[in-house]
This record gives sequence, structure tokens and C-alpha cells, in this order.
Amino acid sequence: MTASRRPAAAPKPNDLSWKRYLLATWRDTRVLLRQFRIPLLLFAASILVGGLLFDQLYTHSQVQGLSYSEAMYAVFSMIFFDPNIPLPHQWYLQAFFFIMPLIGLGLITQGVVRFGVMLFNKRARKEQWQVAIASTYKDHVIVAGLRRLGFRIVQQLLSFGEGVVGIEIDPNTEFVPRVLDQHVPVISGDATRPNVLEQAGIKHACSVITCTENDLTNLEIALVARELKPDIRVVLRMFDDDMAPKIATGFNISVAFSTSALSAPAFAAAAMHGDIQNAFYIGDQVLNVSELTIDPQSTLVGQKIGDLEQSLDMSVIAHRHAANVDLHPKPEVAIQAGDQICVFASLDVLNRLGHMNLANEQIGKRANGQKRDT
Repeated sequence: MTASRRPAAAPKPNDLSWKRYLLATWRDTRVLLRQFRIPLLLFAASILVGGLLFDQLYTHSQVQGLSYSEAMYAVFSMIFFDPNIPLPHQWYLQAFFFIMPLIGLGLITQGVVRFGVMLFNKRARKEQWQVAIASTYKDHVIVAGLRRLGFRIVQQLLSFGEGVVGIEIDPNTEFVPRVLDQHVPVISGDATRPNVLEQAGIKHACSVITCTENDLTNLEIALVARELKPDIRVVLRMFDDDMAPKIATGFNISVAFSTSALSAPAFAAAAMHGDIQNAFYIGDQVLNVSELTIDPQSTLVGQKIGDLEQSLDMSVIAHRHAANVDLHPKPEVAIQAGDQICVFASLDVLNRLGHMNLANEQIGKRANGQKRDT
């Protein structure tokens, strides 16, 4: 079903806005400055100290004297074998003329050029750039494990308007590029390591979802996350449906889901009803979400939604008439032929509802067939 009225599009937290880009660039630059601080400092010191020497000691018959800024520029020019002043009279300054280009080029090659390339070429250091982007997130959700389930969780969170940061130990998995295409930063690394969770912004995250394909790994990620931020909400994936509630209780995990327990009722219900959209447990009761198209000869035609809900003990969560969809249908709305209703009910109720949707002659034929079978 698709609603005829759609709310205005909410801003997407994972869109790389210019503010987020500038903040990530600034933080990335700080990381690079720390990484290349020694060659950059030596390069700056060589120009400052060399400028001071030439300012104080340089003499030449054609030059009256150098200011400090002129001396620094002269030293800078020497690095590129293009001095803008004549060779000095002093032998030690003449030696400096030849030594400075070698020192300067070595420092430039080791530090300045590499610093510039890595600063402006984000593709050359994509992992570090992802860390810089992730550092700009607040109150976001961390998804640890970006395989099929993790990818679907990311998509669902984005549709809810949540900010998301992903973690995946294998950057070559097919889903990582697809997550990156959604403007979601992905940290490459083992989420059981504290530094990887910190790179994903665990201190500023509101929750973490562990959905790798290993129960022990998921539990370890959850425990490490709790150590780093004790009040963070943890959603844990477990394959063992017996262990899931025990883990949730014993380790104070917010929610522990068993994928087999979640999928089992949906599979079973779908095998019995082709119109089942979803199924899940509430306590020991399996409840289903199902769509039904009202037959023109159905006994449901003309009945009010409120009366139907009361008589069958179910909920009509959406009603479609022609092109209009009402996600909160009023009790007094009458069902018409060709309408579609989406209901939330037990399997027994769905059987009764499906029986009521048959035309009277179909009901009679089904009853006669059942008598013949007996």
C-alpha cells in the first residue's frame, strides 16, 4: 500500500552537507598535521633559521641589506634552485646556498608533498576520511556487521531519518560499497576492538546494533561498547533462540533478537496464507500482518471497520479505497467492494476473515466439499 498523502521529506542525517564536509576536513587535517608534524616543523624551522642567518650575516656589494621577510623568501627560493639574491661573500653562506636545496627538497618530499596529496586526495586515504566523517556524528546508531542483514538494517534506519555509522571487518564484502553509496561512513576494522568503536563515535552514539554472523562476536562487541559507554542502548543479534533472552537478562543488554525466532513465525504463517506480509511473537502468541482485497460478493461489503474489529478481535491498520490510503481508518468507515484492508490479527482470525470474504455461493461450495470429504 502507498499513501496518497506523504509527509514532507525530512532532512537526511547521513547526507554529506557542506558543514559536515568542512568539519570532517578540519578534523582530517588535524590528524594529518599530527602525522606529518616532524617534517613540517623541520621545513618551517629551516626557512625561519635560514632567514635569520641571512638577515644578520648576508653581505654583497650589489645588495644593501635584507629584511627578515626578504631573507626568508630568499631561503625559500633556494630550495627550488631559483635564488633571488646573488651569491654572498661569506664562504659559510655560500655553502648554505648549496646545502639548503638538498635539505629542503628532502623535507618537501618526505612531508610537505605527501601531506598535500593526502589532504586533497580523499580517495588515497579513504579509510581515514571515513573516520573523519564518522567523527562529525552525534546521537547516531552504530551498525556492526555490514552483510545482508546489516545492510537492510542500515536502509531501514535511514528511512527512519536516523544517522548511521557502519563497521565491517572485511572491506571487500559486496555490501560495503552499497552502504557507502547511501552516504554512510564505514569504519574498516574489528568492532570488538575499543579503538574501532571509538572511531565510529561510540562515545556520542545513542545505540549500537551488533549483527555479525557470530554470536560470540556480537556479544563481545556489545560488552566492549558497554565498557566504553555504559548507558548506550545495545541491540544484539543471536542465532540461538534459547540463549537470546538469557544473554539479554544476564548481561543487561537492551534487546537480544534471535533471527531464527523472528523468521520462524513468518515462514510458517506464509505457508498457510499467501497474503501474510509479516509475522512475529508477542509473548507466546504469533500475530500476523496481512492484506486482504474485498471481493465484490463478499459478506464483508457494507460492514463498518469498528464493528469488524470488535467482532473478530483484530485491528485494521490501513484501509485503501481507490487511490486513497488511510493509515488510521475511523471505526464508522464502511468497507466497499474492491477495497484493500491491512489487518493485524492471529492466524485463527485471519482464517475467519478469509472465510467471510468469500461470496455466499463460494461458502456453500466449500461447505459441501468439506462434507463430501468427511
